[in-house]
Amino acid sequence: MADIAARPRRSVLYMPGSNARALEKARGLPADALILDMEDAVAPDAKEEARAQVCAAVKQGGYGKREIAIRVNGLDTPWGADDIKAAVAAGPDAILVPKINSADDVERAEEALSDAGAKSNIQLWCMIETPLATLNIQSIAQKAREPGSRMSVWVMGTNDIAKELRAAHTPDRLPMMTSLGLALVAARAYGLVILDGVYNDIKNEEGFVAVCEQGRDMGFDGKTLIHPSQVGPCNTIFSPDPETVAFARKTIEAFELPENKGKGVLKVDGRMVEILHAEIARRTVAIADAIAELEKAS
Repeated sequence: MADIAARPRRSVLYMPGSNARALEKARGLPADALILDMEDAVAPDAKEEARAQVCAAVKQGGYGKREIAIRVNGLDTPWGADDIKAAVAAGPDAILVPKINSADDVERAEEALSDAGAKSNIQLWCMIETPLATLNIQSIAQKAREPGSRMSVWVMGTNDIAKELRAAHTPDRLPMMTSLGLALVAARAYGLVILDGVYNDIKNEEGFVAVCEQGRDMGFDGKTLIHPSQVGPCNTIFSPDPETVAFARKTIEAFELPENKGKGVLKVDGRMVEILHAEIARRTVAIADAIAELEKAS
């Protein structure tokens, strides 16, 4: 899974699995990735119908280069085991498991996918959404370093975090900043992609933009979304701007010149840049090129 980190995940849109029309509409939306949801967006009496619709949609395909994840119900619920078996058979890019609270939960999810016959290219995405997960965050992240681990992406469940903390949804998200920050630190320490949580006030465009910019500036790789109208602004905010990409290319070229071999610091366009900036530049260019390829295929 060498390309996992460089794959664009600026906008990751939840689509309710019980809504067949929404699953069809998703094929034409400009989101980088889709989470076809069999958990929170589906009432208990509609779980089995949603499972059938989601898995049929994934098997049918037609989503282009969008990354497709299926969110199953929790491992301890009446639907979890059957959800995983059906999701594996459908063959999405990833299976998103909710309520991951410990390293043991990651291991159980990995085993469930393997026992269901998941191919090696099916990733495990994990919801980080409880105080217990926050307290266990390093041990959860460490599982990504184990040989053969499928865990590649964390998704922040900010609605659940706020509920469990009995915290308010404030514009600056200060009440949940500890949970967000610790998860981000752990994800970066162990090479995981991490996605910011959803923004509920669909009509508040200014508030949405502010929270997207906050998440980007914190270091999140992208954001999960609940409405198609949020995709465009999110893509713009989480895309590297042309000036940044151009400077990144110049930085890479400068360090690759024969006369600069072995140098740790260079001047590029009047700015001092170090080797670490070259590493950042390579990731910036990789993401920019991947975004261009994705948008060209849409």
